[in-house]
Amino acid sequence: MVFPTRPLWLYQVTQGLHITAGIACLPLLLAKLYAVFPQLFQSPPVRSVAHLLERASIALFVAASLVQVAIGLLNTYQLYALFGFSFRTVHFALSLVVIGSLAIHIGVKLPVIARNWSKRSAADAERDAPTDPDAVLDVPDELRRRTGERADAGVTGRLFAWIDRAPAPEPPDPRVRLSRRAFFATTATATGAVVLLTAGQSFRVLDPINVFAPRKAGVGPQGLPVNRTARAADVVELATAEDWTLTVANGATTRVFDYAALTALPQHDVRLPIACVEGWSQMANWSGPRLRDLMDEVGAPASAAVRVVSLQTNSRFGTSQMTREFVRDDLTLVALRLEGEVLDIDHGFPARIIAPARPGVLQTKWLSRLEVM
Repeated sequence: MVFPTRPLWLYQVTQGLHITAGIACLPLLLAKLYAVFPQLFQSPPVRSVAHLLERASIALFVAASLVQVAIGLLNTYQLYALFGFSFRTVHFALSLVVIGSLAIHIGVKLPVIARNWSKRSAADAERDAPTDPDAVLDVPDELRRRTGERADAGVTGRLFAWIDRAPAPEPPDPRVRLSRRAFFATTATATGAVVLLTAGQSFRVLDPINVFAPRKAGVGPQGLPVNRTARAADVVELATAEDWTLTVANGATTRVFDYAALTALPQHDVRLPIACVEGWSQMANWSGPRLRDLMDEVGAPASAAVRVVSLQTNSRFGTSQMTREFVRDDLTLVALRLEGEVLDIDHGFPARIIAPARPGVLQTKWLSRLEVM
């Protein structure tokens, strides 16, 4: 696979949209669950094979969606200790479960969707509703009538009854307790609020109102946020050792560069973003030798990929791989300086990778070795 390196802010935008959309899903999903809550107590529970398939798919869809957005939100705050599993693997697998169960649910409900979006009048729809075996139980009174049970029983039922207690002024249907206008306005307000108050971590224009996001632009060493510190990576002693070197290897051909040798190479200045999988991003000015110049030092072919090895050994991202398009890009550096200053140790001193359109977790810090693949 070939990955695009332009526009250089590509991953910054796509991951920012991913996280922002995930956060917006929280109030939307809760609103949807509130709207369909009475349907969870249909009687009889199963009326046909199609009905069983529908209920099973929606149960799986709801459960997977709740877990998906919950662990995604926890991931933005780096609360990995709460997971007894690989977040990345589970998050990806759950996305397939959500898509599949939603597709089944839509397929089963296509007749209902087609009927409600046809040109029939609302009066016709209302007239036909009582004979419809799939009629939606959308109000507590209807639920109570069919099941013979109190709709406001239990903690959840009482909570919903309290929410619905203030009726709309003289509703046309006495069963309606909360106007659709109020419901949609509340949902839209909640969704807009969580987006506007967190998207500033991804999109600088909203940074002034970035209240709830775990990262804020300009906060951190050298004015740049940090996800993983040198202490957390357990590399402080190795990274600050006087005999630190960077090994560049191409088979039997090897060059070893100390810090002075790296600074003696032609230095280049680039402006690139750090864009992390947790959703935050920020542009910064970096300086250092080009990666392709180091590859030329060991005679690496133009088509070669590179394995980047860090001093840290307590993370699955202690190594990363760079395909040819990144290795040979003019903007890919072995960065030694940030904003005109020597890299802070938490930003990867003595040397780190910086490349365009690349996830921050793959912009490997505390370099130890570059291996031509």
